[in-house]
Amino acid sequence: MLYWLLYQKLFPYFRLFRIFRYLTFRTVFASLTALLIGLLIGPYVIERLREFQIGQYIREEGPESHQKKSGTPTMGGVLICISILIPTLLWSDLSNPFVWLVMLSTTAFGAIGFADDYIKVVHRRNLGLTGRQKLALQFLASSAVALVLVWMEAHGHYSTRLVVPFLKRFRPDLVMSGLADSPTRHLWWLGFLPFVAFVAVVITGASNAVNLTDGLDGLAIGCTIIAAGALTVLTYVSGHVVFSDYLELQRMPMVSELTIFCGSMVGASIGFLWYNAHPAEVFMGDVGSLALGGAIGTVAVVIKQELLLPFIGGVFILEALSVMLQVGSYKLRGGKRIFKMAPLHHHFELMGWSESKVIARFWILALVFALFALTTLKLR
Repeated sequence: MLYWLLYQKLFPYFRLFRIFRYLTFRTVFASLTALLIGLLIGPYVIERLREFQIGQYIREEGPESHQKKSGTPTMGGVLICISILIPTLLWSDLSNPFVWLVMLSTTAFGAIGFADDYIKVVHRRNLGLTGRQKLALQFLASSAVALVLVWMEAHGHYSTRLVVPFLKRFRPDLVMSGLADSPTRHLWWLGFLPFVAFVAVVITGASNAVNLTDGLDGLAIGCTIIAAGALTVLTYVSGHVVFSDYLELQRMPMVSELTIFCGSMVGASIGFLWYNAHPAEVFMGDVGSLALGGAIGTVAVVIKQELLLPFIGGVFILEALSVMLQVGSYKLRGGKRIFKMAPLHHHFELMGWSESKVIARFWILALVFALFALTTLKLR
């Protein structure tokens, strides 16, 4: 909006506004805008959540030390979503379809989380959407993203080829175009299923991984800052003609505007961490964790870094894997568990680590993963 007004409309008359053409300038200001929104309206949002008695339910089977957190305002993810979307609208080029795609995906996943949190608040117990309902809605939203990308690929704005780290010449196409030929012409739509399924798994998986990580004060949002920072770099170099050629990346000029979205996510996350740091004044709830995970997954798919996502959000993946391993072990080994408790952060708490120590060490691990993800840009 500001880009349209100050650069596209007023620049011919005021040459000073030329600075708004630069992506780095707009990304920095989007980050600062998101941070200021989070810091300024944070107290108001927290107070309104307290007034509406929207408090966190703490499950009895969790660590005993967490019971004192019961009643802390939740659904603070609304603040995160506002802090991301408004700066993106202000500072990005809204004629770019990728900007709208990522914003709508974030909103859709946030809406799913909002519904889940709202049902929990109404019933005053740990019962929201069922697992099947939540997964169905997540797969529906992520499949819609995939179909839009297929449409954009048909118009030459996107590629369904998979970029494999370390193998720069191996780029398999996830769309089976051969089905469009006779005699299988009537089955042309089957060719898109692998790509749609892959995108749905990536985005839904990322969304749930962030959700599972959100169990300690500041843990998920701190890891999000690091992951979003890595995505900001990856998005910028993917759309930059010089850097993309030098790093031998698939250049996608239109995705460069997503740098502003990623910058907004960094600023919004820092602003929320101010109130979510231990001891937390507010929790993000599913509305925040699902939205952030959906945003991270969608950006990774759009910039063709899906296979790098396990390193960009390494801690999120470890947390999700710990839950899957724990459930699998419990069912297949007659009730035997691998960890003292899952997700993984609870395991270390029960080992005697303080909450602050778990959080700090997981942040360090997230930073190591993100730095490794960035080093792969040259190791191709």
